[in-house]
Amino acid sequence: MRIFGLIIVASLFFTGCSLIPKQIDVTKDWSASKFYSEGKKALSEGDFEEAIQFYEQLEARFPFGKYAQQSQIEIAYAYYKFDEPESALIAADRFIKLHPRHPNVDYLYYLKGLVNFNAGKDLISKYIPQDPTQRDPGAARSSFDDFSVLVRKYPESKYAADARQRMLYLRNNLAEYEIHVARYYMKREAYLAASNRAKYVVENYQKTTAVPKALIVMTKAYQAIGLDELSKDAMRVLEKNYPNYQDSGTVTKVEESSWIPWKP
Repeated sequence: MRIFGLIIVASLFFTGCSLIPKQIDVTKDWSASKFYSEGKKALSEGDFEEAIQFYEQLEARFPFGKYAQQSQIEIAYAYYKFDEPESALIAADRFIKLHPRHPNVDYLYYLKGLVNFNAGKDLISKYIPQDPTQRDPGAARSSFDDFSVLVRKYPESKYAADARQRMLYLRNNLAEYEIHVARYYMKREAYLAASNRAKYVVENYQKTTAVPKALIVMTKAYQAIGLDELSKDAMRVLEKNYPNYQDSGTVTKVEESSWIPWKP
């Protein structure tokens, strides 16, 4: 009798499930243009998550054609705005590989540069000022490389001028990062390491604001390890090229005591 009751309950359960209406897929009969227009609308309204969903569905159902190509460009931007940098870079690289001669491929190089340019800027840094020269330089180097490819391959691109300006900013920041590392070593009396880091700045980041700082580090580091001639040479270069330069702080101290170099 108990088994019979269980059979009745089970049959009622499955009957009830069959009465529940199935969710209707409103996109079932959409065309590629419809998916694209809805994705574009969501993108323009700042609903990046929904835009991504429409673009993904478009490519899944209509992988070829002009709408699929354009959605591949715009989904990379949507990922970037949705704070999904890795997905944005993957989407950009994929488009560049699949469509190297596309008229808008320059934009993908520019977008890659922007993604890496803004890497590491979390929610806190948006409200609390941070020194960008003390962050991991890896993303900055990647950004510089991305912009460099853009201006080299597409010097007439409408994005090239902005890319060049960002490259100048990044180059200065990368040079200043090396100075932070050199000063960190000076504080710990690792004078040879400090002088090598400073020398790298002089040789690789000419015409940046970090060069005179590097020469001061070299002067003091060489003096500390008894290389007096090299110390005097560094000072002569400093006096000749930056006669009015005033050091804003001593090189034996780090601006922030808690700061640790990314690559010791």
